[in-house]
Amino acid sequence: MSKPLSPQTIAIVKATVPALAEHGTAITAAMYGRLFQDEQISKLFNHSNQGESGAQVHALAAAILAYARNIENLAALAPAVERIAQKHIGYHILPEHYPFVANALLAAIKDVLEDAATDEILTAWGEAYWFLADILKAREVVIRESIVTSEGGWDGWREFRVTQKIRESSLITSFVLHPTDGLPVLRHKPGQYLTFRLKPAGRPDLKRNYSISSGPNGEFYRISVKREDAGHGGSRFLHDDVQIGDVLETTPPAGDFFLSDEDQRPVILLSGGVGLTPMVSMVEAIAKEHSLREVHYVHGTLSSETHAMDTHVRALKESCPGLHVTTFYSHPMPQDVLGDTHSGEGYVPIEWLTRHTPLEEADIYVCGPKGFLRTYITDLSMAGVPSSRIHYEFFGPADELMAA
Repeated sequence: MSKPLSPQTIAIVKATVPALAEHGTAITAAMYGRLFQDEQISKLFNHSNQGESGAQVHALAAAILAYARNIENLAALAPAVERIAQKHIGYHILPEHYPFVANALLAAIKDVLEDAATDEILTAWGEAYWFLADILKAREVVIRESIVTSEGGWDGWREFRVTQKIRESSLITSFVLHPTDGLPVLRHKPGQYLTFRLKPAGRPDLKRNYSISSGPNGEFYRISVKREDAGHGGSRFLHDDVQIGDVLETTPPAGDFFLSDEDQRPVILLSGGVGLTPMVSMVEAIAKEHSLREVHYVHGTLSSETHAMDTHVRALKESCPGLHVTTFYSHPMPQDVLGDTHSGEGYVPIEWLTRHTPLEEADIYVCGPKGFLRTYITDLSMAGVPSSRIHYEFFGPADELMAA
C-alpha cells in the first residue's frame, strides 16, 4: 500500500478542482486518445462506450473530479472504487496495465492545461493516481483470490459453448452457456454480469458486459440480450451470427449489484425493458433458497411483443409463494388485455409502489435504461427510501447517476 498522501499533494490536487470541472472531459478524451494508440491496451476496452455520446469520457471526468473533491474523505468514494474494481475483474485488467493509464493521464493533463500544468501539479497528480491505483489493485487481488479459490472459479478468459438459443421476445434472446471443459462454474451472486470477448469475422474483437439471467447453479450461465441496432454491434453479432454449438469467451462473474443474502427483508425488483435480466436471476435464487421471502417483481415494458420471460417468472410462483408479479405496458398492443397480459398501463407510478409494495422496509433493486434509473432513483429517494436500501445496475458508464 502506498504511503499516505502528503498535505502538500492534497492541497495541490484540491486546487485543481476548478480546472478539472472546466476541462475534465477534454483531459479524459485526450487520455483515451493516447491510450488507444497502443493496440494491446486499446483491446482492453469496451469501445461501445467511446462512441459519439462520449459516455466513458464523461464518466471518467466525473470520477476524477470526485476524487479531487474527496481526496481528504476517500470513504465517500468506496462505492465507486468497488464498482471500478469489479469492472477491472471483468475486463481482466492487471497490475501491469496501470502504468499505461498513469502516463496517458499525466500527458493529457499537460496537453490540455498546457503551461498551467506545472511540474508541481503533475507530480502531485502522479502521486494521487498511484495512491488510488494501489487501493484498486489491492481490492482486485482480494476479489480474484476469492474467485479462483471458490468451486468453479477461474482467472482470465474461459470458453463456453452455446447449448441453447431462446427467443424470449421480439427484442430479447437468451443464450445458455456450458463450459467447454465440462468442469463446474462459479456460483455467481444473483445480479452479477459476465464480460465477453466477442470475435466477429473480419472485425476487431468486442468486449461486452451482459447480466446473468439464470440463478446460480454451478453448471451453466444464461444471458438474455436485447438486440440493439445502434452502436458497435455486440448484440447484433450474438443475435445474428452466434448459433448453438458456437464457443464464446468470458471472464468470471463480476459486479457490485447483487441480491444480499445477509437479511430477509422484503425485496422489490423494479425493472424496465431488458433490465429484467438480473432480476430473473434474483427471482430464481429466491425461489430455490428462500421461497418464503416476500418478493415484489415489478416490470415495465412496451407491450406483450417486447415482454420477455413472463411465463418463466410466473411459473416460479409455484415454488415461491411470497412472489408477487406485476407488469405495466406503456404501449399495449390491440391484442393485449388489461388484467390478463398485464397489470397496468403507462409507466409504473411511484404512488402505486407506495400503496402496493412495502417501500418503508424493503430492499429495492432497480435496473433499466438511463432515463428509467434517473426517474425511479430520484422518486424513491423523494418518497423517503434511504439510499442504503436502493440498489441499482446501469448498463454502461454511470456518469450522470454518480453525479446525482
